[in-house]
Amino acid sequence: MEAIRVLLVDDHRIVLEGLRVLLAPLPRVTVVGCATTAAEAYQLARHSRPHVVLLDLNLPDGNGIDVCRHLLAEQPGLHVVALTTLSERSYLLRMLQAGAAGYVLKNALPEELSEALTKVCAGKKFLSEEMQELLLQTEASDSVVAPVLTRREKEVLLFIANGLTSQQMAEKLFVSNFTIETHRRNLLTKFAVPNTAMLIKYAAYHGMI
Repeated sequence: MEAIRVLLVDDHRIVLEGLRVLLAPLPRVTVVGCATTAAEAYQLARHSRPHVVLLDLNLPDGNGIDVCRHLLAEQPGLHVVALTTLSERSYLLRMLQAGAAGYVLKNALPEELSEALTKVCAGKKFLSEEMQELLLQTEASDSVVAPVLTRREKEVLLFIANGLTSQQMAEKLFVSNFTIETHRRNLLTKFAVPNTAMLIKYAAYHGMI
């Protein structure tokens, strides 16, 4: 199986070296470069073509949210995972909205990093357990705005809330499974959540189901 090519981006060289040591024993993981600035990250990403970028959110020439957007605009197939000490829900939501595939705290164990890399390369989202709990919080002070959905997305959302499978939805709406899966992915993206359980919770919070 092909090794997972990883680009490390952090403004502290000691952190980069520590990550190198941490990732070295992991099977199927190859570090293809280390960057300490956004500009260096863009250049290395173009040159080394990584599968995953482990990205710190504080860089001297840009914030991680903008860097994430820039990297994905240049390489849409790339998987960006925030690797940070910032355990704040607002940062998590903004990174997910920017297209990040994961959000991992820097106190993560090697096994957690390995799981994150494997899952995002398989097209899934990965969040540290602490960040999953934060994402489920619905504080009154939270200013997240309900997303705008198409008529068909609203129908699919209601079907999801009622426990229908993709096949059942496809039969009811006379469309293909692929179309339903596309609507599912669009809903997860619009609500900036990694899975169906959180989608239902957020939709209920906004009074949409």
